[in-house]
Amino acid sequence: MTNQKLAPEVESRRTFAIISHPDAGKTTITEQLLLFGGVVREAGTVKARKSGNFAKSDWMEIEQKRGISVTSSVMQFDYAGKRINILDTPGHEDFSEDTYRTLMAVDSAVMVIDSAKGIEPQTKKLFQICKMRGIPIFTFMNKLDRDGRDPMDLVDQLEEVLGIEAYPMNWPIGMGKTLTGIYDRYNHRVELYNHDQASELVELDDNDEPINHAELADDQQFQESRDSVELLEMAGNEFDEAKIAAGDQTPVFFGSALVNFGVKTFFDAYLNFAPAPESHKTQEGEVIEPTDDKFSGFVFKIQANMNPNHRDRIAFVRVCSGEFEKGMDVTLARTEKKIRLSNVTEFMANTRENVTTAVAGDIIGLYDTGNFQIGDTIYNGKGQINFEKLPQFTPELFVRVAAKNVMKQKSFHKGIQQLVQEGAVQLYTSYSTNDYILGAVGQLQFEVFQFRMQNEYNSEITIEPMGHKIARWIDPEQLDERMSSSRNLLVKDINGDPLFLFENEFAERWFANKYPDVNLTAKL
Repeated sequence: MTNQKLAPEVESRRTFAIISHPDAGKTTITEQLLLFGGVVREAGTVKARKSGNFAKSDWMEIEQKRGISVTSSVMQFDYAGKRINILDTPGHEDFSEDTYRTLMAVDSAVMVIDSAKGIEPQTKKLFQICKMRGIPIFTFMNKLDRDGRDPMDLVDQLEEVLGIEAYPMNWPIGMGKTLTGIYDRYNHRVELYNHDQASELVELDDNDEPINHAELADDQQFQESRDSVELLEMAGNEFDEAKIAAGDQTPVFFGSALVNFGVKTFFDAYLNFAPAPESHKTQEGEVIEPTDDKFSGFVFKIQANMNPNHRDRIAFVRVCSGEFEKGMDVTLARTEKKIRLSNVTEFMANTRENVTTAVAGDIIGLYDTGNFQIGDTIYNGKGQINFEKLPQFTPELFVRVAAKNVMKQKSFHKGIQQLVQEGAVQLYTSYSTNDYILGAVGQLQFEVFQFRMQNEYNSEITIEPMGHKIARWIDPEQLDERMSSSRNLLVKDINGDPLFLFENEFAERWFANKYPDVNLTAKL
């Protein structure tokens, strides 16, 4: 594809992540967007254990059983002349590493906030990552059909807690049982709430009076909402597209994803202001533009057993530049080996279709037999490209893991090797006995690991908690195995590099005092 043809294709892409604290409604709003895109006929929810109508983005069995999102899922569809790539992320803090890496693969983010609870801890953490990257952020104040906090307080909290300018694009008319609708500042109209029916749109005249709707004109809540909007016009922030693009101002929308109220209004406005695919930097500081002829991309996620019947493994790739074509040869930067991309897919959570072409902004899946690792760069043509490294967390919790049935060692070892390559847990082995030790940033990761080993690999495992540890790597040339003790266990990481697991900060200081010339690092 020539640059002249490539540019409009890239311009039509919108790639974003949906972030939130658990239970704010992130997955439910994703389902409504899929409904608009014609992907599903009826939106599901994460709480569908009774109805069986689960969220399409929560495709793993454990997600459906526990009503949580534990892995980022990718969904692609066409809407309003745009190719949409949605990445629905886990809200639970134990899976924040997966979310952080996902945020490296998007051009904007939608932040979902529970209007009754306001800013919650995980929302703040995820926002800070977006802010650090300068990602444009669009805010959806959810659950307007329930009683919540005062809308002005919610907007103030956005600015005070997150330190970002807020510009309300609409304003609630009532809330909970008294919800009448939303005052749409952006479209200069009122969207009336009709429970489970389609919203009624009422245009406003130049004096902000409803046109041909006397009942609304006499509504006290409408008058109060209009007064609040007038106050925002006089004392609030001015709408600034440049600030939105830089991540310094967030457009704020009110609505309810569960009853599909205000979601379409939000999404249509989002598409008007969300950025097309952005450029990416290499480790050498070079800027790769999305319209460059040369194909390039990076692996931000690996998922095993998306189809348990086929024991497949998929490497998720964000296309950064150029055009992917089926059967093309690419170079894997880490090994400098050539790989032919002949079996490539696009996603709808756990369902997928073969793809023959993709451009910058798209997310494609490579069927992988073990070639790829998280953070890998692939490209075609001459001149090596290495995109910036993705974030990895040093684990804080550790467990010993073993197979319950010694006769099923093969499936046990296969499951361990495949699941740790996804990056949610880190694998270590004891230096002397080679026993398996797993490290993670949260306890829930171990529970998911145990569940998946049983259900996907038919391998029951025992988990022996080791508690919190401080992981510190040591230069092999400085290592003496006699340095190890009950307070600092010597282990090897997946690359064979030695490190100590200190039981606490006191043990780490004691070691530093005893071996002052030994250099310990917190690197991965």
